[in-house]
Amino acid sequence: MTGVTGIVLAGGQGRRMGGVDKGLQPLRGRAMVEWVIERLAPQVDEIVINANQNLAEYARFGYRVVPDEVGGFAGPLAGLHAGLKSASSPLAVTVPCDSPFLPLDLVARLRAGLEANNAELAVAKTGNQPHPVFALVRTSLRANLEAFLAGGGRKIDAWYAPLKVAEVLFDDEAEAFSNINTRGELAGFESRP
Repeated sequence: MTGVTGIVLAGGQGRRMGGVDKGLQPLRGRAMVEWVIERLAPQVDEIVINANQNLAEYARFGYRVVPDEVGGFAGPLAGLHAGLKSASSPLAVTVPCDSPFLPLDLVARLRAGLEANNAELAVAKTGNQPHPVFALVRTSLRANLEAFLAGGGRKIDAWYAPLKVAEVLFDDEAEAFSNINTRGELAGFESRP
């Protein structure tokens, strides 16, 4: 038991990919979200998929599917909020549905950073670039997040700016954070060994 709920963020509109549901796009014969789940599942106690369309398609992967409660495709924070409401663990990790090569030690390293810094959330970082959709969050932050969303807030970094945040370096695994936003990027990863 890790005490961590995994939240797969698949609630976006996929605008840069022509409005398709990115998590369901095939990569090497399997939906992108399947690759994400395969790498995340051994690191967590449970998985929740946040999706706002094609809910039945996502449900066939065998995990709970929760849509945003905040309307209008409000972004990753709305997905985190929906995931936190259904999480049964004291910690929750978020990963996007379009990063099929996420680190196999993501949760362990984020947790080490969270605990070492007595932080409220831990965020992955490569070089000078934080990756806020790869975050380990204390589920006790739910009320704080609800208040931020209720006030019209939508940007992740604006939400966590006043919180105690640990940034965890993953420079040794920078490639693992590659995300696939366009059909061209998808084609590139299709042919990559």
